[in-house]
Amino acid sequence: MPLNGAILARARENLAQRHEENLEEQSRRTGRVYARSPRVAQIDADLRRQMARLAALTFSRETDAAAKIAALSDANLALQAERADILRQMGLPSDYLDEVYSCRRCRDTGYVGAEMCECLRREYNAELTRELSGLLRDDGESFDKFNLNYYSDAPGADGRSPREIMEFVYNTCRLYALNFSRTSPSLIFRGGPGLGKTFLSACIAREVATRGFSVAYESAPTALGQFELQRFSRDAAEAEAAAGKVREYLSCDLMLLDDLGTEMKTSFSVSALYQLINERLTAGRQTIISTNLYEAEIEERYGGQIASRLAGEYDQLVFAGSDIRRLKKERSL
Repeated sequence: MPLNGAILARARENLAQRHEENLEEQSRRTGRVYARSPRVAQIDADLRRQMARLAALTFSRETDAAAKIAALSDANLALQAERADILRQMGLPSDYLDEVYSCRRCRDTGYVGAEMCECLRREYNAELTRELSGLLRDDGESFDKFNLNYYSDAPGADGRSPREIMEFVYNTCRLYALNFSRTSPSLIFRGGPGLGKTFLSACIAREVATRGFSVAYESAPTALGQFELQRFSRDAAEAEAAAGKVREYLSCDLMLLDDLGTEMKTSFSVSALYQLINERLTAGRQTIISTNLYEAEIEERYGGQIASRLAGEYDQLVFAGSDIRRLKKERSL
């Protein structure tokens, strides 16, 4: 699928800004070293003159050009060695004054020849994620902040406590995020409200996005609403913007659809949900769906086709425990 030009432009602006910051850092390093060692400044000036002379001799017709080039090369190496020795005596690495790049492969240009560099691809995916992930509004969602103490350790009917179940769920989500690839399974989170489905979805979204993948993280009402806007909006600009969102929902590396079942159910919303699930499965793209609905309720609400896709193609994680939001409120009283 072609890249979004506006998002790509922002990604390239980010790289350009980083390049400017690297140039400023290189200038600061040079200023500090020259202030401490004027000899390094003199060596750098001599090296520049030698490089200009070497360039001239390369195209010279002088009979002894080769000998002069060899002599200049030897002198150049000697100056570089002296420079490196001075830097080491100052407690600095020998390459401290080299050009500073965030990506040495493309030298912060974003391209290697005509090929897009991986650093620009990662920046594009980061911008796309910011565009598509309306539920990620702060930095509060991280695996380190997930608190298992909100889950009871009293055994249930099957002999396992909610804490045991949620420890397994937590570890599964964390490993999923850390090892996410294009061969990872799709997941469905099931369970009542307030059990951590949204929080762990956000943790996965942040970790996967940090690793350079494009991520969309939206509530079901918002995401499915974009399908409806692209089809029915009478505002051409609004319809086109929604169509762009839909294309990116379908093509991003990981789509997280939160709170399935809270959207207004219409024949069109059911059709849009089927399109989202089916097209992503067909393309081999991963999706994580969180819902308060169980299998029978899914089939009753959305029909057999969607229920079959979710039961047969998604790995299921069942959340257990009591509503954490209620528990937090009670403990604060």
